[in-house]
Amino acid sequence: MYNKILVANRGEIACRIIQTIQRMGIQAVAVYSEADEDALHVEMADEAYFIGPPPPRESYLNIPALLKIAEQSRSDAIHPGYGFLSENAAFAELVHQKGFVFIGPPSRAIATMGDKLASKKIAQLCGIPCIPGTEEPIQDIQQAQKVAQEMGYPLLVKAAAGGGGKGMRVVREPHQLEESLKGAIHESMVGFGDERVFLEKYILSPRHIEIQIIADKHGNFIHLGERECSLQRRHQKVIEEAPSTIMTASLREEMGSQAIQLAKAVDYSSVGTIEFVVDTNLNYYFLEMNTRLQVEHPVTECITGLDLVEEMIRIAAGEPLRMSQEDIKFRGHAIEARIYAEDPTRGFLPSTGRIREYIPPHKKEQEVRLDTGIHEGDTISPYYDPLIAKLIVHQPNRNIACSALLEALDHYYIRGIATNIYFQASLVNSSFFKEGNFSTVTVDEFYEEGFTPQPPKNPMIAIGTAAVMHIIRKGSPETELTVLIGREAHSVTLCYENDRFEIKKDEKTLIIETLWKSGNPLFEGTFNGHNITLQIDAMGCFDTLFWNGYRATTRVVNSRVAELFMRMPLKQKESKSHIVSAPMPGLVIELPVKMGEPIKSGQPVAIIEAMKMENIIRANKDGIIERIYVKKGESVNLDQHIARIG
Repeated sequence: MYNKILVANRGEIACRIIQTIQRMGIQAVAVYSEADEDALHVEMADEAYFIGPPPPRESYLNIPALLKIAEQSRSDAIHPGYGFLSENAAFAELVHQKGFVFIGPPSRAIATMGDKLASKKIAQLCGIPCIPGTEEPIQDIQQAQKVAQEMGYPLLVKAAAGGGGKGMRVVREPHQLEESLKGAIHESMVGFGDERVFLEKYILSPRHIEIQIIADKHGNFIHLGERECSLQRRHQKVIEEAPSTIMTASLREEMGSQAIQLAKAVDYSSVGTIEFVVDTNLNYYFLEMNTRLQVEHPVTECITGLDLVEEMIRIAAGEPLRMSQEDIKFRGHAIEARIYAEDPTRGFLPSTGRIREYIPPHKKEQEVRLDTGIHEGDTISPYYDPLIAKLIVHQPNRNIACSALLEALDHYYIRGIATNIYFQASLVNSSFFKEGNFSTVTVDEFYEEGFTPQPPKNPMIAIGTAAVMHIIRKGSPETELTVLIGREAHSVTLCYENDRFEIKKDEKTLIIETLWKSGNPLFEGTFNGHNITLQIDAMGCFDTLFWNGYRATTRVVNSRVAELFMRMPLKQKESKSHIVSAPMPGLVIELPVKMGEPIKSGQPVAIIEAMKMENIIRANKDGIIERIYVKKGESVNLDQHIARIG
C-alpha cells in the first residue's frame, strides 16, 4: 500500500478523498491555487503545495506542475477526483511514465470511453442500444443543417469530450442550430480543450439512469446497481438518488450486465459509470461512460456500505476485489442534493463572494452526510465550478428519505453568497418529486424563468413564528398581535407558558414549542407536533422566513399601525429595461452587437463566461443599441452595465 497520495483536485471532492486516504493510514498531499490558499482541503491535508494562479489552466490543469509536486512531495500515487484531469488519458499515461500510480482506469480505457463518439461505436459492437446520431464530428454549420434536416428536431448538440452538462445544447427549432453549435464548440474548447461536437436525436422526457461498476486488474467485474439522475437543469444534475423509482429487479440485472460487458470490452479496471437514458416504455439507450469517480457516488456508498474511493485505491495498488456480485446487498434509500453557488432568482446564474455565515445541517447518527469543501469566511471565486457541497440522506425508504432531506435543507444556512438551497427544498417538497414522476426536462419546464420562493398557501406557520419571535424578543406579556405578511394583516391571540405557545387566528389554533433565542438565525420547533425549521433574515422591523421552499416576509405591529400600513400606496418599481447589465461576475467572451444597430427582445447582447459555463445575456426589449459599456475580453462585476437600448 502507499505512503502518500497526491490529490490533484480541490473543493468538496478533494476533501472527501482526503478523508478516506487518512482513514486508511496514508498521508494526503493537497495542491492549491492562489484562490484556494485558505481552502478546507488545504487545512485537511497532511501536506499542501502551491500550484499556480487561479485560472485552472495555470494551476489544477497544469500537468508539469502537478508531476513536479508529486516528485517533490515523494508521493506514490495521484488521485484525480472528478473534473479537471480525471479523464485526461495523456495525464494518466504521464503519471505512469514518471513512476507514479494513477488511481483510476488505464489510460487507453480513458481515451476510448472518454470520447463519446468512440464509446458509442464500442457500445454498438457490444449490442447495447444507442441513441441515433452522427458517428463523426460535425465540420461546419452547413453539414449540421443538412444532418439536422435528415434527423429531424428536436436534437442535441454534444461535445465529443464533454461531461457535466458542458458543451451540450438542445435544439428544438432550425433557427437555434447555429447559435447552439457555436456555444457548444466554445464551451467544449474551454472546458476540455477539444472543439469536436456531434449531433444526436433528442429523446423526449427520458429518465437518466446510470450503473456503477467496479473492476479490478484480475478480470473481476461487478455492478453496484443504479442511480437515478433525471432531475437536471441545463443538463446539469441537481438531485440524484438510489435506487431509482422506475427500476425493476430484471431491468437492473439486464442493464448491469450490459454495463459490465461494455467495461470488459475496453479491459477496464477501477470504478466507472455507464450512463443510459430510459424512455417512457422502459427502453434504454447507451449515453456515455464516465471513467472516473462520479459526483453522485455517495448515494451508492450509502445503500451498499462501500467506500468507492477506498476501492479505487486498493484496485490501483493491484488488490483483487474484496466482494462478488452476490455480496452486494442494497439497503434503504439515499438521496443527494447538489448545493451550488448560484442565484435561482437570476435564472440560476453563478454567485461569487465571501461566505459571511455558515451553519451546516445536523448529522443524525450518520443518516445525514455532508460532503463539502467550504467553511465560514471562504470566498467563492468565479474560476471554478459552482458546486460547493453535496447533502446526502440515507433512510429505510424513499418517503422517509424525502422528509429527512427537506429537514436537512431547511437546516443548511449559508449567507454572503446566493445558493440553490431554497430551490432544492422546493423540489423535494414538490408533488412530482414525492411521487417519483419526473424526467430530465421536468426542472427546465417547471422553472423556465428561474425560481423565486413563494409564500405558502397556508400562512399559519409564518404567522405563528412571527408572533412567537416577537414575544421572545420583547419579553412582553402581549396577548393580541397583528402580523403583516405582504399586504395582508392577520390578527391573532396568544397564550403561552415557558416554551409552549398557543396561537389562535379565527377558528385555527397553532401550538408551537420552541427553545429559540433572539438572534438565532434558525427557528427550530414543533408546530402542532411536527418538527419544522425556518431560516430567518432579520432586517429592521421585518423578518423574512424560509422553509420547505417557501418564503414569507413578516412584521408584527398593533392594530392601529396595521390599519395605517394597509392604506400606504405601493411604491412603483423603476423600469430599467433599457439597460442590459451583467447578472454575474465573469469574462466577456463575445459582444455580437454594435452601436446604432437595431435589436429585438431575446437577441443576444453579450456572452459572459463564469464558473466554467457560458451565459448568454439577452435584450429584454426591442430598440437600438445606443451605447456599449464593455469590450470583448473584459471582466465584469455583478450588475455592471453592458449596453443601453434606446
